[in-house]
Amino acid sequence: MNPSTANIEEAILSAILAGRINPGTRLGEQKLADLFGVSRTRVREAMMRLETRGIVQVSARRGWFVIEPSAEEAREAFQTRRVIETGLLQTLRRVPPEVVRSLKEHVAFEREAIDAGDVQSRACLLGDFHIHLADALGNRLLTEIIRDLTARTTLISMLYQPTEKAEESSHDHGDIVAALETGDIETAARLMDEHIAKVEAGLDLTAKPDPLAGLRELLTPSTFAGAPPSIPSPNPPLGRAPSGRRPAAPRAHRHSSRKED
Repeated sequence: MNPSTANIEEAILSAILAGRINPGTRLGEQKLADLFGVSRTRVREAMMRLETRGIVQVSARRGWFVIEPSAEEAREAFQTRRVIETGLLQTLRRVPPEVVRSLKEHVAFEREAIDAGDVQSRACLLGDFHIHLADALGNRLLTEIIRDLTARTTLISMLYQPTEKAEESSHDHGDIVAALETGDIETAARLMDEHIAKVEAGLDLTAKPDPLAGLRELLTPSTFAGAPPSIPSPNPPLGRAPSGRRPAAPRAHRHSSRKED
């Protein structure tokens, strides 16, 4: 794989996991090419790889977009995570002490971010726990699979999760690590299954997209209440046009909360 292509993939995936890219965000080829200093061909290669990983999709006339999973796709993604992550723990015979120490440190970082009210850091850490667990256990292939699945469920939670449950998720992680530390693999696997099921149960999969979301935001009362005009950023985020213009197609209504698993 070309290093530049890998960098583009990693940057987009990391931004999704950190909650900095929303479902439905347009990823313009030319903007990405300029940002990474590569040709549009390289960008297209990266997008095609992300498409095979289930992270982006292409529209024939409008380009590349981050996926907006349906309710059925959400159920499938969480079911897959439960099978893979629970199965990963069930295959263990023992967990090395250094892995337990690493996981305990990770949970401590989660709780520090929660106590500090650092929403972005806590969201990133809570999602990264599952990737870190697979990586610490030394299974590179499963780590890649879980990373992609976690990105998908991050996007799902942006669309369908009505409330944040950061403390509860971190507590669940702590219980899983405590079971691993005592060598109770069966309990750790059961707790993982219950944890992922709990996150899925907290989603409102009946939520309907709001086709007028973009126009509704533009025409809120603050627009006409003498609010100072916004100054366009010199480096607009991916998918957003300069000068404050919105993307061409209004995106569906999303909850402001972020995935907490």
